Amino acid sequence: MSPTFVLFRQALLSFRRARAAIVITFVVPVVLIYLFGHVFGLYGKESGPTGITLAVLNLSPEPAAVKLVAALQAEKTFRVITTQRDAQGVEQLLTEAAIRTALRDNAYRHALIIPADLLRDDALGVHLRFLTNPRNEIESQMVNGVLQKTVFSNVPQLLGSSLQRRARSFLGAERQEAFNGAIASAVSSAFGTERAAVLKRIEAGDVFGTAAEPANGATAATGDKAKDVFSQLVRFEKEQVAGLEVKNPMAARMVGGYAVMFLLFAVSGAANSLFEERRTGVFQRLLSSPVRPAHIVWARFLFGIALGLVQIGAMFVAGRIFFGLDLLGHAGALFAVALSAAAACSAFGLFVAAVAPSAPAASGIATFLVISMSAIGGAWFPVSFMPDTIQSISKLTLVYWSVEGFADVLWAGRPLLEILPKIGILAAMAAGVMAFSIWKLNRSRFFE
Repeated sequence: MSPTFVLFRQALLSFRRARAAIVITFVVPVVLIYLFGHVFGLYGKESGPTGITLAVLNLSPEPAAVKLVAALQAEKTFRVITTQRDAQGVEQLLTEAAIRTALRDNAYRHALIIPADLLRDDALGVHLRFLTNPRNEIESQMVNGVLQKTVFSNVPQLLGSSLQRRARSFLGAERQEAFNGAIASAVSSAFGTERAAVLKRIEAGDVFGTAAEPANGATAATGDKAKDVFSQLVRFEKEQVAGLEVKNPMAARMVGGYAVMFLLFAVSGAANSLFEERRTGVFQRLLSSPVRPAHIVWARFLFGIALGLVQIGAMFVAGRIFFGLDLLGHAGALFAVALSAAAACSAFGLFVAAVAPSAPAASGIATFLVISMSAIGGAWFPVSFMPDTIQSISKLTLVYWSVEGFADVLWAGRPLLEILPKIGILAAMAAGVMAFSIWKLNRSRFFE
């Protein structure tokens, strides 16, 4: 047999024995493909995210406004809410004040207010108000686009109604009726249609005939033209409710997400160093002195925290230089989140060492978990783009709570007291993972 084929066979056998390499080569890409498929909506006939909460407050008496709410409820991108529970648990209709409070508290991030002056007698066009908390810039832009598409596509009668109101203010009711009748007679005579039906559609504001079912290609083309007209005449009044003082909204979330991901990679290297020190007999020499296994574990844990604080600090300083993040104004709260995140990440590094049978396996497990947690925890893209099940799973990861904590501080500008629940969750994760890791390391006699 040729030496080349002998060496080729040896390489294949070595790869088959290296479980970490198999995991990184096959399992990690498959998991990422699965997650990205959900993010970009590749599993259904229609693409895009689903179930993003949209609060809707309808203050208009116009029938078309009710139709607009129904169209939004039928849009798969949104989960429309029009009520909320009060302090006594009673379901109440939304108010603008309640919506603004919920937006600031991040209960949801998007709201549409259909004002009482949706259509005005003294102005042409449609007036809508879009309130947003663009905590995640990508999500906010996508929601804004889908919202406008839904309005343009489903409620073209609003413009016709606006034209009718405007005409009535100029002509008066009697002369407007005469005008509509003349237009209906001319259309009926020119196109051979029934005059009464044409007049009814004009009075209903359906001046483009878009409310009727498309009968042929020409009718559909007319509907498309109507949408183009609406794109110029519908006035969206967009208002940002939270994060006004943030210079670069996207950077506030991105820097926090990537800081946690690279910290996880860094502390995972500590697992490999433990295996290397065990192989070279470092632990035997240490344990021959007054040092105990617990001393080694807690020293590594503290080292991971120190390393994490330095690395997170370096990432946010870079964010300050490149994106103008305000660090000094939130120094205390930012340090508290960074400390709890570093503790959770350091505990994760010891967890990998505890469950892995060897250094190569530890490398594979760490790569798989870090990439998976970063993907579903919101370090790369909005969690809201994923299915409800994965959104629930994401809340079990330390990446999710770290990213949310950093966003609370840098994006929402919340003080230390308000972010204590998220810090508590990260601290509880660190304590739980450390307890399991110590138990597993002692049970496996790792240091002997």
